[in-house]
Amino acid sequence: MLSLLLAVGVNVAHGAESKDVDRRVERLLKQMTLEEKVGQLTQYSAESKATGPVAIKSNVREGIRSGRVGSVFSVVGTNSTRQYQELALQSRLKIPLLFGMDVIHGYKTTFPIPLAEVASWDLDAIRHSARVAATEAAAGGIHWTFAPMVDIARDPRWGRVMEGAGEDTYLASRVAAARVKGFQGRQLGDVDAVMACVKHFAAYGAAVGGRDYNSVDMSERMLWETYLPPFKAALDAGASTFMTSFNDLNGVPATGNSHLLRDILKGKWGFTGFVVSDWRSVDEMVDHGYAADNKDAARIALNAGVDMDMQSGAYQADLVQLVREKKVKLADVDDAVRRVLRKKFELGLFDDPYRFSDPERERAALNNPEHRKAARDIAAKSIVLLKNDGAVLPLSKSVRKLALIGPMVKQGVENHGFWSVTVPGVDYAHQAVSTWDGVAAKLGKDTTLLYAKGSDIDGEDRSGFAEAVRVAGEADAVVIGVGERWDMSGESRSRANPTLPGVQEDLIKAILATGKPVVVMINAGRPLVFDWVADHAPAILYTWWLGSEAGNAVADVLFGDVNPGAKLPMTFPRSVGQIPIYYNHFNTGRPAPTPTTTEWVSGYIDLVNLPRFPFGFGLSYTTFGYGDLKLDRDTLHGNDKLKVSMQLTNTGKVAGQEVVQLYLHDRVASVVRPVKELKGFQKVALAPGETRTVEFTIDKESLSFFNAALRWDAEPGEFDLMIGASSDDIRLRSTFKYVR
Repeated sequence: MLSLLLAVGVNVAHGAESKDVDRRVERLLKQMTLEEKVGQLTQYSAESKATGPVAIKSNVREGIRSGRVGSVFSVVGTNSTRQYQELALQSRLKIPLLFGMDVIHGYKTTFPIPLAEVASWDLDAIRHSARVAATEAAAGGIHWTFAPMVDIARDPRWGRVMEGAGEDTYLASRVAAARVKGFQGRQLGDVDAVMACVKHFAAYGAAVGGRDYNSVDMSERMLWETYLPPFKAALDAGASTFMTSFNDLNGVPATGNSHLLRDILKGKWGFTGFVVSDWRSVDEMVDHGYAADNKDAARIALNAGVDMDMQSGAYQADLVQLVREKKVKLADVDDAVRRVLRKKFELGLFDDPYRFSDPERERAALNNPEHRKAARDIAAKSIVLLKNDGAVLPLSKSVRKLALIGPMVKQGVENHGFWSVTVPGVDYAHQAVSTWDGVAAKLGKDTTLLYAKGSDIDGEDRSGFAEAVRVAGEADAVVIGVGERWDMSGESRSRANPTLPGVQEDLIKAILATGKPVVVMINAGRPLVFDWVADHAPAILYTWWLGSEAGNAVADVLFGDVNPGAKLPMTFPRSVGQIPIYYNHFNTGRPAPTPTTTEWVSGYIDLVNLPRFPFGFGLSYTTFGYGDLKLDRDTLHGNDKLKVSMQLTNTGKVAGQEVVQLYLHDRVASVVRPVKELKGFQKVALAPGETRTVEFTIDKESLSFFNAALRWDAEPGEFDLMIGASSDDIRLRSTFKYVR
């Protein structure tokens, strides 16, 4: 009863506070000129901090002084944010600025890139990563992060896969909610919380050919069932803002798409925060051929529901005139301004514009040793063991001579990955731990470390091969570090041929020819194609871009202090020709009965009909047994719940973690259903020989989908239930029926 009374008290207080904010917003709105209103809907990047093409030469500082700019981004540090805020307080109404930043996977402390973090399948760790990032960013004067990206991505040619949660809607939705809650903390206004910005609305991950900024053409059912759910999950988690995407969706640019913004987001979903365009996506509608000029683009965007214009300057230049010409309703402008002002009030900026610009708090937050510990923990949890023939791993700490070879071994900067933040006063080049330094710190003086670069990351120079082979020949074991440069995956970094760049694969071939035990470590921001290496290397670790503590985390896994338990969040193809490839595809009228069947089936005549590594795949230094599957009923009725249990046993000799995955398949439906869909997962830690009961719950929601009429419902029928270690490694099977 006490907890209920407390909850009621909190809700009443929150309601009163909300009404007070509304009153303050309305009072301020009545004092504003139309020009000042438009100013609140205008955002610019700080001078010389461009994260996209610059077409305007606006005097940002003068615009702030005159109340013509409401938000600035890429201003870093309390000193700089305070200086900019002082300019805003020189304006007539003294409306404070919002400071935004691309805090994608950390601020000073860089965490693994988002796709790597998702490989951990550890929602608590992912939420904590965002929590630390928010704490540091808020201490540095930032109010707002342009994250999380929740786009479903099934094409690894698209460079921005590194920024999201992979190919699966269920997993991505769980991750979206975790990240929003991590960024926003207990509530907006706390000095360790930043506003989340859910992007890119919508369907950006389906860009044709994996080419950034490209068109998207898909059915409404595919949009609702596959691409929109992570956005809805983020909204339900309390996300403050949304960002539009660059792409057109079925011929209408997302930034001018009233169906997305007004009908779905602000209408059906009832979103009360504000929508910001992506970088210049307002005036880019002219290049799309959807707007005649920038003025026309401003009209389309505001009418469609874009509240804030990032960087194009179209609102600032033309919105006042558009209102006077009655091509844009003043009521719509006022609605957009209300949404922006409400967030500024909720952040407490009107009460203290400098509350996020505290140098003492900044120093404490940016030097908190617990943040590095958290980065090391999730980095180790993100490393995927793809292959371990002959139990090459873990390496012995008593190895006499260990060769570290390859262009990634001594790299620090590359470990930051794309979208890392350069914080003033921080030695960015040396802030991330290299593999060399991490291994050296792990091993004692009895081990001799040998090194050879072998080759560059890209280019055709093989002159270092001979030295690398010689060094490998002197060693008892070899670790090869290869992969992509930090700027090879990310925005505007689509690759037609996402293989190992340059001659790195040839370097691996030369080292494998020595006959030494070899571990290949691949640093990348996306799934790469490395079929020959996958066939021939005895041990492979996918180490992504792991951030500040990369080298220490790698050493933890290499030598067994951490048993890898990560699983792939995207399918890895055997060939570029298989792309796009994803596990939850529809069946066809001619499915291949075996992976090697080629005649008269859906497949390729020159390639087996299987991925290189499937979604959900990842090995461990131990083994797990699955058994004793039980369903508490064979028929699920209406809104009842079906309980599923199984026994998971660590059958190996070391402690480990296993991600148990539950998949369902609707056998017959009014529209074709995927061959399997992830509907639950649990990450379970077990000591050697330990057995634990793992339980799942299935309900009507688990079985529902959007039918041909776009109605969300579950249809009666038979369902296959599958539990396994990956989407292609199903260990337990059963069936049940659903009736209304």
